[in-house]
Amino acid sequence: MGLQKCRGCLSSLLIPLALWSIVVNILLYFPNGKTSYATSNQLTNYVWYFEGICFSGVMMLLLAALLITLERDTFYQCCQSESCNKTYRSFISVVLSLLGIAFSGYSVIISTLGLVQGPFCNTPAGWGYIFKDTAGGYLIAYSSWSQCTEPAHVVEWNIILFSILITLSGLQVIICFLKVMAELKQILCGTYSVFIQPGII
Repeated sequence: MGLQKCRGCLSSLLIPLALWSIVVNILLYFPNGKTSYATSNQLTNYVWYFEGICFSGVMMLLLAALLITLERDTFYQCCQSESCNKTYRSFISVVLSLLGIAFSGYSVIISTLGLVQGPFCNTPAGWGYIFKDTAGGYLIAYSSWSQCTEPAHVVEWNIILFSILITLSGLQVIICFLKVMAELKQILCGTYSVFIQPGII
């Protein structure tokens, strides 16, 4: 009973994380609260990968909804045996959770690349990625941030939002991994670890 509650709780936790990922990714399009930079394509290229909106956002919401549905007793019965039904439901949950790891892992990678590259900003030499060759060293070189004159405070804006996206997506990876482990334990060590029941043709 405790394991069942844990599995249901893990699936539900994915929903707020996905919603926050969407919100944070949208904020990246409006540095300094202005829309002009998005319309003129003066944003870091990694925000156009939609990692927070699509992958750790909408796709994770769909996966969470499917996982929660699988955990309900009213879910479609595919076998005559209750043991068989529970086994297949756990197997599908494992597959969905692995997809969740892939989606959120993609978001972690893209957000990390965006953080390391630094923002696309205006400098005395013109628009460009002035921190792309620092390998992320600019993150602790606070004095260099003033080189980005436009959008205002874009360095802090990108660092904070990309860091939040990495955290949210990282939590999704952990939750999906724990979900896989819980379901595998239920299949392999639980009371319904038999896929095909004897005598059922």
